Amino acid sequence: MAPPVTVYEVGPRDGLQNEARTVPPGDKLALVRALAEAGLRRIEATSFVSPRWIPQLADAAELTAALPRAEGVSYVVLVPNAKGLERLAEALASAGPGHAPVDAAVFLSASESHSRRNINKGIAEALDELAALVPAALARGLRVRGYVSTVWGCPYEGRVDPAQAVEIAHRLLVLGCHQVSLGDTIGVGTPSQTRDIVRRALAGARPEELALHMHDTRGTALANVLVGLEEGLTTFDSSIGGLGGCPYAPGASGNLATEDLVYMLHGMGLETGIDWERLVAAGALAQRLVGRRLPGKALQAELARAGAGA
Repeated sequence: MAPPVTVYEVGPRDGLQNEARTVPPGDKLALVRALAEAGLRRIEATSFVSPRWIPQLADAAELTAALPRAEGVSYVVLVPNAKGLERLAEALASAGPGHAPVDAAVFLSASESHSRRNINKGIAEALDELAALVPAALARGLRVRGYVSTVWGCPYEGRVDPAQAVEIAHRLLVLGCHQVSLGDTIGVGTPSQTRDIVRRALAGARPEELALHMHDTRGTALANVLVGLEEGLTTFDSSIGGLGGCPYAPGASGNLATEDLVYMLHGMGLETGIDWERLVAAGALAQRLVGRRLPGKALQAELARAGAGA
């Protein structure tokens, strides 16, 4: 039997950070609850970035402290630097010993230009910072996930050397990240390119240590996920309704929609633990909260079928 697939939900953070409308904390928590009730077990909730850069996430501390406990559900928050880690620790302390399980995530780019636009640091400097940040998070009892952006291509440089991208991913694993998510930030990846990248990454990592984070800018996200499945990966990032993009990557449209991913996985007979009807309800809620039609194809098909709008 095929192993179960983990659908790693990034909508509350990676999705909402790119919306023009700022969603209030109470509404964000309602969305998080809906996602958990649908069966999603890994939910990226927010990021402790500077509110000056991403004001949509200025409520990170309040949200983290209020994350609902649910059986089998753990949350992830992004910590871009030592200050972000301290803010996370303070939020968890304010929540008390009964707070929901929370892990940390760190990130860097595979391209020098995107790294400098995103965090105002080059790759080497960013790696040096993470060499201190990851152990510091682990010392606080936090599991740490890593993200590598622009693995398939950069909005400023074009093609990215896959050897460089994979080397960065392996460095994050050596630092102590339990898993590294490889990101197609601008959605340029094709299946043959994905197979090459995944095979390179698997030369220095176990399948469970890797995930794919695909954007559907050019309609190839699911095709790339299928390649990842064929190569043995079982964790894939997605965003409810296809929310999101990247504030520092011009032209990066929404993430792979969670509903599209789950529809394909269930149609292939793969186990996700996700309740389809509740997932669609969560997508409809996300659409109401942001006040616009979301790009997820399966979500729109289900809403149209139910007479809830096209």
